[in-house]
Amino acid sequence: MHIEFRHLRTIKAIHEAGGLARAAEIMNITQSALSHQVKGLEEQAGVELFVRRSKPLKLSPAGHRLLKLAQQVLPQVQALQDEFSGLRAGSTGRMHIAIECHACFEWLFPVLEQFRRSFGEVDVDIRPGLAFDALPALLREEVDLVISSDPETIAGVEFIELFDYQAVFVAAQQHPLARKEFIEAEDFRGQTLITYPVERTRLDVFSQLLIPAKVEPASIRQVELTAVILLLVASNRGVSVLPDWVVREVKYSSDYITRPLTQDGITRRLYAAIRSEDREKPYMQELLQLAGREARKLQAV
Repeated sequence: MHIEFRHLRTIKAIHEAGGLARAAEIMNITQSALSHQVKGLEEQAGVELFVRRSKPLKLSPAGHRLLKLAQQVLPQVQALQDEFSGLRAGSTGRMHIAIECHACFEWLFPVLEQFRRSFGEVDVDIRPGLAFDALPALLREEVDLVISSDPETIAGVEFIELFDYQAVFVAAQQHPLARKEFIEAEDFRGQTLITYPVERTRLDVFSQLLIPAKVEPASIRQVELTAVILLLVASNRGVSVLPDWVVREVKYSSDYITRPLTQDGITRRLYAAIRSEDREKPYMQELLQLAGREARKLQAV
């Protein structure tokens, strides 16, 4: 027996309309064409699907079995069609984000909250990109956007500039290094350095300053939350290096100071890495615009 979607729609329409004439009108076909379709379906099934000479027209037990199938299958087909329509229109899709910048969680959440209001049908998820190779995952389509400060030349991937920031030294007001105008690599010798719990090669203080100078702090203390890092620093339990915008955004007290790293400062740039083929998707464009707008707010603080 070969059952098509139109057969399921026919059974459902006749059941709901209570007769061939009204069902044909709803389906926008002639009553003759509908009768022919029903006859062909019954011949395939080898049983009658309707109780003849009943008003309104009623389904036979076999017809009820087919109706049950129609009620299960047709909504799923419609949902799939709606999803495909949304994908074509760019109103639905997937936005799985990997972050190679630990502090960026605090910057990204306001962006996603605004994004949700415009594209609530897009499936959003965030994965800490520091736990895996984010850019290969982008190519494998396991994620759709990577927040990174380390652009690479990769075929099919675009790195879109978001904003620049300075990595700044943070210490308690009473710390001896607070008297300096800027901090150098040698100043970290003998210090407890409080960092996020990520590989040191992915931390600006190491990649841009300490590793090139071959300087090692006395100890390293890893802390998950920015607020806790600042509380520890303010209590003179150690020193830290954070993006300047993070310190401005979450300054809870005046018990700590910030100083530039080196006389010229260390400036870094944050990028959004995406697949080139996704650049024109409406929801991707919206997210990038919101990200840029939020970045300008950070720089204006």
